[in-house]
Amino acid sequence: MQIILLDKVLNLGHLGDIVRVKDGYARNFLIPTGRARRATAAAKQEFEARRTELEKVSLEKKAQAQTLCDKLAGFVCKLTQKAGVDGRLFGSVTNADIAEELVRNGFTVTKAQVRLPQGPIKIVSDNTVSIALHTDVSVDITVSVYGETA
Repeated sequence: MQIILLDKVLNLGHLGDIVRVKDGYARNFLIPTGRARRATAAAKQEFEARRTELEKVSLEKKAQAQTLCDKLAGFVCKLTQKAGVDGRLFGSVTNADIAEELVRNGFTVTKAQVRLPQGPIKIVSDNTVSIALHTDVSVDITVSVYGETA
């Protein structure tokens, strides 16, 4: 299916690009989330009429992500989990736990934006976690996991 991208999509294209993707990806993800539209002749004309408006909105989103990135830079997220005497956690620290702690500290972050490169954290340690605020803006923060004996 050919679609017009209404926003930058990672590993696919930029605003205004006409790309061919699998039908399911377009119908189930790109079109419902408002990131794309079918590439019909009428849709192409409508897109060209709204292009400056969409570019302005995209730049505003990127600017908001950049300001949040500046606030998050150097932030240390501290979490306490139950752990054994050897430092292994009873369970793990997931992206949802980190996002919840960041929201508690006043940052607007969703769990989908938290990237754990080695998977969930399962030991008491300091870890570097990437927060992808926008397709072009990401920041690394330190997550300190402390053990709490049961």
